[in-house]
This record gives sequence, structure tokens and C-alpha cells, in this order.
Amino acid sequence: QVQLVESGGGLVQVGGSLRLACATSGRTFSWSAMGWFRQAPGKEREFVTAISWSGDVTYYADSVKGRATISGDNAENTVYLQMNSLKPEDTAVYYCAASNGRGSYYYARRYDYWGQGTQVTVSS
Repeated sequence: QVQLVESGGGLVQVGGSLRLACATSGRTFSWSAMGWFRQAPGKEREFVTAISWSGDVTYYADSVKGRATISGDNAENTVYLQMNSLKPEDTAVYYCAASNGRGSYYYARRYDYWGQGTQVTVSS
């Protein structure tokens, strides 16, 4: 059974940093892509960032570009999201997602498996 488990969320002050991790299990071959999405209260889930499993292609939402870095550790089957200079508008539940196939990295429909989410709260 495929599982994605996020960790690293929490409460942080404006301007602070967090590193989220997503550990995958239950699969013996590589994903085509891994991504992070987030959902704030009362809002739709939105794309944050994604990475190809080879690690040579990354994508970022404009809202986090320059403040976020996605990386992967294939040996550990884990993908990370480093977020710096956090803002109150970054407050959301952050979800990790894994894709088997193809399609735009930016759309949730590309992704086949999802984690349960981890809460990130940025306080001012």
C-alpha cells in the first residue's frame, strides 16, 4: 500500500523558515514527479512546487518563487520543501503528492497519491 507521510509543519513567526518532509513507502519504482500543494481555510488547494524524480526539473508557484526550494532524496524516498521568509499568507495545510504518469506539474489531477497534510501556521 502506497503511503505518503508529511512532517515538519508547525507554528513559525513571520520571516522564519520551515523544512517539510514527505516520506513515501509501499512502492518499488520511481515516481515521475513529486509535488507540494497547500490549502488555506476557505480557499481551494493550490500548487506550490514540484520536482521530476530525476531532480533536474523543478517548478514553483509565483507566490513562493525565491523563497521555496524543493529537493528529493531518492535513496530515502523522501522529498523536501524548504520555505524561507515565511509570510502570514503561507499559512495553510501543506500536502505532498506523487505522480505515476504525465501531465502538467501544476495541476492536482496529475498526481495519483496524496499525503494527509501538515499544518503550517505563520504568525505575525
